[in-house]
Amino acid sequence: MTTVTSPPSGPGRTGTTGPRSSALGLRGLLILITLCGATFMTGLDYSIITVALPEIGRDLGFSSTGDLQWVATACLLPTAGLLPLFGRLSDLVGRRRLFVLGAALFTALSLVAAAATGPAMLITARAGQGIAAAMIGPTALALMTASFPEGPQRTKALGINGALLSLGFVTGTIGGGLITSGLNWRWTMMLLVVIGSVVLGGALTLLPASADERRASRLDVPGALLSGAGLFALVYGISTGADAGWTSAPTLTALIGAMALLGAFLVAESRHSAPLVPLGLLGRRTVKWSALVGLITFSMCGGATLLLSLYMQDVLGWSPLATGFGFLAEGAAALLAGALASRVIAARGTTAAMVTGLLVQAAGTGAMVLLPGDGNLPLLLLTSGLMGFGHVLAVVAFISTLTSGLRDDEQGVAGSLAQMPQFVGAIGVAGLAAVAGSGGSLLTGLHTALLVAGVTVLAGVLVAAVFLRPAPQR
Repeated sequence: MTTVTSPPSGPGRTGTTGPRSSALGLRGLLILITLCGATFMTGLDYSIITVALPEIGRDLGFSSTGDLQWVATACLLPTAGLLPLFGRLSDLVGRRRLFVLGAALFTALSLVAAAATGPAMLITARAGQGIAAAMIGPTALALMTASFPEGPQRTKALGINGALLSLGFVTGTIGGGLITSGLNWRWTMMLLVVIGSVVLGGALTLLPASADERRASRLDVPGALLSGAGLFALVYGISTGADAGWTSAPTLTALIGAMALLGAFLVAESRHSAPLVPLGLLGRRTVKWSALVGLITFSMCGGATLLLSLYMQDVLGWSPLATGFGFLAEGAAALLAGALASRVIAARGTTAAMVTGLLVQAAGTGAMVLLPGDGNLPLLLLTSGLMGFGHVLAVVAFISTLTSGLRDDEQGVAGSLAQMPQFVGAIGVAGLAAVAGSGGSLLTGLHTALLVAGVTVLAGVLVAAVFLRPAPQR
């Protein structure tokens, strides 16, 4: 028997034991469309409903703006809180099975949301959509890493996936405005029903059952309860802090409780024989530092996008629909970055691609301090495009790093860890909003916050360059 030794893989340059070609083949392309369709659907959901909130409030009779915000928050909280649980369950009971269940639930509950007759029915359906999204996120990523071998094929798949995640947000902003203006808000949910049905059909016909699907013999229930409650409290405190006040009793209670619960979770994991999230996995250099990079790029891009929305609507006086079109450059640049990511990583390695993406994101974000009060459309498109391009390139590189070199039975947990920065990134959004509100005029505050965002992304460059530098090749 001849033993073939493959070159080592690492965060700097991804090795692979599979083919070096990035061609996916027809079946691989259809699988990728199914999995990326799920990613696009969940990304679309968060933005398309935001544009429709005013009409939803009038149609269903919400009593206050605070109550209306629960239409968005009710979906976000369970997704963030349940990601670790469903990431681990996917490794134990089968990723395809959990993905199909999540897609079916999301589609059905989108239909319930479209037919809602009152606030309680809509918010309940939205919470169910959040639970389903927590099933879809880590399983879609784990199925993607299992379907495409480590190397050019996986990098290409992750690039398309990252681009569609950002495109889902931009499309939701524009589509929500168009649908709400031309039809009504219920059709935003019906669009999700259509996409969900296509994803579900593709999952049932294309995705193979995992070879090691089995019932979980033992699940870390204490870890699931502590992590879920801790993440729920953290995202709740961040999401409601701006309205309730950062020093208010509910906000402080939520944030202090989150820290205590997450600390207890780490202690419980260190003592459990089959932990929900193995601490050895969390302690891996490629996992912990790339997750930090992911948190930085997601939080600063999300925060800067919010600030740009305020700039276009409150400073320039644009309508919500015009504001949606103002993000077209960011969406187009995200698609371009997703298409080019595999080539950049193949040529320079994941660490260099990560650093490049963060530098471009920092340059685009920092240059937004030049946006004037009377508007400059070319500068707006250029800076937002640079931010979108750099963000997606950094996202693809950090996910490639985080998921590389792991056992197959660790990919579900890794998928949940890779998804987590997207939701915990609300920390950065809240922080930048607070900075923007502390300035003199609105424009001055926005400029200050955008500068802070650019500098923070530069800190991410240092993290990637110092802690994720390529290991010496032997």
